[in-house]
Amino acid sequence: MKKPLKPHDSGIEHSGSSTLDAPVQPEIHPFPIAGIGASAGGLEALEQFLRHVPEKCGVAFVVVQHLDPTHKGMMPELLQRATPMEVFQASDRMRVKPDCVYVIPPNKDLSILHGVLHLFEPTAPRGLRLPIDFFLRSLAEDWQEHSIAVILSGMGSDGTMGLRAIKEKAGVVLVQEPGSARFDSMPRSAIDAGLADIVAPVEQLPGKMIDYLQHALIVAKSEPLLEVKDQSALEKVLILLRARTGHDFSRYKKNTIYRRIERRMGIHQIDRIAAYVRYLQENSQEVELLFKELLIGVTSFFRDPAAWDLLRDKAIPALLAGRPAGGALRAWSAGCSSGEEAYSLAMVFKEALAKITPTEKFTLQIFATDLDQDAVDKARQGFYPANIAADVPPERLDRFFVKEDNGYRVGKEIREMITFATQNIIMDPPFTKLDILICRNLLIYLAPELQKKILPHFHYSLNPGGVLFLGSAETTGSFTDLFSPLNIKSRLYLRRESVLASETAMFSTSFSPFLPGVAKEAAMQQPVVNLQSLADQLLLQHFSPPAVLVNDKGDILYISGRTGKYLEPAAGKANWNIFAMTREGLRFELGCVFQKAVRQQEALTVKGLKVGTNGGTQTVDITVKAIQEPEKLRGMVMIVFSDVATPVEKIKPGRAQKGTSDNARIQELEQELQSCHEGLQASREEMQSSLEELKTVNEELQSTNEELQSTNEELTTSREELQSLNEELQTVNAEQQAKMDELSGIHNDMRNLLNSTEIVTVFLDNEFRIRRFTTGANKIFKLIPGDVGRPLSDVASDLRYPELTEEAREVLRTLVFTEKQVTTADGRWFSVRIMPYRTMDDVIGGVVITFANITTSKALEAELREEIAGLKKKYEA
Repeated sequence: MKKPLKPHDSGIEHSGSSTLDAPVQPEIHPFPIAGIGASAGGLEALEQFLRHVPEKCGVAFVVVQHLDPTHKGMMPELLQRATPMEVFQASDRMRVKPDCVYVIPPNKDLSILHGVLHLFEPTAPRGLRLPIDFFLRSLAEDWQEHSIAVILSGMGSDGTMGLRAIKEKAGVVLVQEPGSARFDSMPRSAIDAGLADIVAPVEQLPGKMIDYLQHALIVAKSEPLLEVKDQSALEKVLILLRARTGHDFSRYKKNTIYRRIERRMGIHQIDRIAAYVRYLQENSQEVELLFKELLIGVTSFFRDPAAWDLLRDKAIPALLAGRPAGGALRAWSAGCSSGEEAYSLAMVFKEALAKITPTEKFTLQIFATDLDQDAVDKARQGFYPANIAADVPPERLDRFFVKEDNGYRVGKEIREMITFATQNIIMDPPFTKLDILICRNLLIYLAPELQKKILPHFHYSLNPGGVLFLGSAETTGSFTDLFSPLNIKSRLYLRRESVLASETAMFSTSFSPFLPGVAKEAAMQQPVVNLQSLADQLLLQHFSPPAVLVNDKGDILYISGRTGKYLEPAAGKANWNIFAMTREGLRFELGCVFQKAVRQQEALTVKGLKVGTNGGTQTVDITVKAIQEPEKLRGMVMIVFSDVATPVEKIKPGRAQKGTSDNARIQELEQELQSCHEGLQASREEMQSSLEELKTVNEELQSTNEELQSTNEELTTSREELQSLNEELQTVNAEQQAKMDELSGIHNDMRNLLNSTEIVTVFLDNEFRIRRFTTGANKIFKLIPGDVGRPLSDVASDLRYPELTEEAREVLRTLVFTEKQVTTADGRWFSVRIMPYRTMDDVIGGVVITFANITTSKALEAELREEIAGLKKKYEA
């Protein structure tokens, strides 16, 4: 027996009834919870699985099976006979406990929150519901990497979408080997989707699961793994990946990469990453599996529906309104995985066109790319399992998809809008002149320094006013000068025109931003300089005041005139922020007036500031103006420095020099005091404004939290419609399977019966075309299997029966059978019987012609006639 795990005991007792205990504390290391999905043939598989689970294994099991919603469930009693663990029928707010089994009740959907089970009423007693997907998704969100999914025998594809969620949260997936399942549709769907970590016969799955958990427990208790030695081993793994696949993962988040490697090590029972490096060197297939593991292709149609609705109702109409003459829009879906988001964009665009009905014709060309060749190949096929109905509304399924066996295929109208290709967005050139760019849930897996390089690339790719659509956990970060939010909650951004766009987009050395075939010199060609431009330049250099153009954070974008008296480079790493470069005497006042000017969006001036220059002082006036026009400079700030002549104080005759010095000192102190008062007042105003902004942000965050909670509750109840009908379909399928087996047996019996009677039979339809014929018909007619569907009159025959077709037509008209004895050219005789073909519904569907060989009887008859004739002559004589 396997060595049992020692899970963290929650200290909670229950007797199968509901409880109102507090939820599991986040800091407590949770015990593993295994969600087991089964359908047709699942009872036998469940019994075998539980029978091989060792005692005190420390795992809780939640069984979700497709049950008849109209019958009382007996599953807990049946499973209790197969395991010493306590088996409960799940009830609302029942806390999950290790070494126990919980079974979903009939006509309910099951979810979990903080280790407590919750039951949901189906929205319809008869409709499509997916209870396995429903529970596994909630388990993945609630239990994260401690979640386990087990898929056993069943029909359909329920569970596949839930497995994606389990994999995304670094859980483990075990699947029954399809050959050992009574119904292999569910296990095969999980395997074909590339989501199975362990595939084995059902009786071996518990042992493999315990081995994996024991390894995970050892790793969790060990020292921090990314020491110098392990860091070197991790880098070697990345080198092997790059050598095998050609892709560099060194700039992905280290924790994400290591967790994925850790999962593969757990599956193979490898404790040290150095040993895993050796395993990779010896098994090239494992390198491919690790590569697939790192790509994390978790996606779905219309993920975050509210964001897609906003894209359809606001963003796309705005793009179309900016092009009144019509034309083609361009879009790029970066990291498209298996294509769901690219197809979602195409469908949303079609819906937006139908809603606004523009006078001009618009088209959308979508480029969808991904690093995973297998995912791109799947996306090109455009075929998805039937359970996408949980994410795609029925009206969209009817309009944009074609129903096929076991799933849906994207319609031709949508498929022709998209071009799929493999691409590495880190190294390969980006698409350009785009109106829409979708990159969702990809940046979160990349290191921050890599994100800072990719976002300027996206800015370069988009047209002015283009739309950037990010994932729910992604933002544009510090690039507020490149993108402005269209809707922060939905992660929709508009491209802003930036004077530093060409400098910010620091392209990789593997590609150039210049178009192929265009010389760099031509792309950088300077405009022709005329007299006016030279004069303007001279005036700016010698007669205009020094000025600096900055963004809303103070980063210097452009300098006009000589600003050396007011600015100087700060010591240390180069820093082009104006607050770091401002000289003493200007820094505090400039910071105060800058924030006030940005907040009030008006020009403000501070006078009489003194700055030290070459051992003396210079009086300076500073004007700060937030720019509104022109459009390309909106959001930036202009700072103008104006020198002011220092007033010379007249000294009255007879006044002592000491008195003059004291007055100057008093005046200086008064001015300094006034400046302090003004600075203090500005600080108070800024603090008050900050408090108000923080209060507003707090209220918004609270509102957002409430909306997210509401959205989470809606999501947990939004996939209930498909299960009931799925259960009925599975029952019908089982019945149909039995009937097919019965029909197959009847067909075999009839074929053997016809062959044993040696009566040749030909079936004709109402047009006297050959529908079917039995063995031996080719000895009467010149028939081959390809003659099915041809008129019988077109087939050569040995029969001396030219009126065969006419008599068959007469039988079909009168419904009275005929029977006649005819001979062949080679002397054979047949009894030909022509009868109407009646279906089970008593409908005439053609004629049946039978040919009984009576050659022997005819020969005997001839011999008897001759013998009788001989006896008669003898008698007469």
